[in-house]
Amino acid sequence: MDTFKNICTGVFYGFWDSIKGISLLFSIDAEIHRHNAEKEMEKQLRLNQHKYIRRTPSPTPSSASAMFRQIKESEMTEFKLRDSSDERSLESIRKPSTTSIEKTPKGEMKVTKQILKCCALNGGFTWLSIIIFEQFLLPTIKLVLTLCYGDNSQELHTVWAWLQPILSIIFGMMWVLPIFLLSKLVSSLWFADIANAAYRVRKGRPQMIPNISKLVADFLFSLVVQALFLVQSMLINLLPLRYLGTMLCFVHLCLLYSLYSFEYKWFNMGWELHRRLSYIENNWPYFIGFGIPLTILTNLSTSVIVSSCIFSIFFPLFILSGNEAKPLIGTTDVPMRLFSPVIFVSNLFFRNSDNRARKKLPNKHQRSN
Repeated sequence: MDTFKNICTGVFYGFWDSIKGISLLFSIDAEIHRHNAEKEMEKQLRLNQHKYIRRTPSPTPSSASAMFRQIKESEMTEFKLRDSSDERSLESIRKPSTTSIEKTPKGEMKVTKQILKCCALNGGFTWLSIIIFEQFLLPTIKLVLTLCYGDNSQELHTVWAWLQPILSIIFGMMWVLPIFLLSKLVSSLWFADIANAAYRVRKGRPQMIPNISKLVADFLFSLVVQALFLVQSMLINLLPLRYLGTMLCFVHLCLLYSLYSFEYKWFNMGWELHRRLSYIENNWPYFIGFGIPLTILTNLSTSVIVSSCIFSIFFPLFILSGNEAKPLIGTTDVPMRLFSPVIFVSNLFFRNSDNRARKKLPNKHQRSN
């Protein structure tokens, strides 16, 4: 009974954090403005300290240098507190919180503008063009054909049966697909800007993965794992058991969308893919709850394009939620190894690719000799 209660607690806190973190949209720009102001003050103090040292080479510390050291120590203390409180346990949520909310000055709304641009590009342009085509253009063409052939004409039904799919294919290939791919590319760049800005103001300077080759390999491996995991969720949905397949597919999508939301934060923390996936599998109740809202929103439409537009509209908000959230750990001792099959397949793929690349190297050396 306690195990079930802990799992439900994890799901609830994940769901609540995904919704609550969206409120950061109203304060993130002010915090960025305050963060930049503090950095500017630190820079000014450093310049004053340098000028003072030049004027007086006395070993006695100046008030400016003492103030500078005090600010640096407070910043390091704040960073350590932020870094050490990046997750919660079941014991911590039962204790009353003593944190106070600080008022932040108003500044330029850069992150908000980026999020509004994502919404305008994906919802106001791509999705709107689909609605105009399906709800206005096609009915207008059918009305013109009805006036030409008559309402109950057999020729009208024959012509429309051929014309509608042809127009839909042309519209999709010539307009929707290029605009969709372009919007996905631009949105991915904006997503990274939003995530980096939110991380800097909340956690400090990103740590990243130190090795460039390991960084590229982690990025490519992550793309393959996510693509295969999405295919796995679709195959699970085809199970003959009616409700079991749908429920397992829903769980897959919740974990995948949670990975999307937290990946920018974990990437800036220097976590490699195996650590990110293991963390999700070991704390799956929280991440299932966190992914529920975005999964429900993307399943409102049966169209893949429309679902992708909905995802791109709301995903920046969940990036902020993931950056702000403190995952609840220790809710279960049984990990959910749903990523293990796709990791196995991905390892085989990259291992075979690496072996083929190594076999080609001796041939090149022999030709040169």
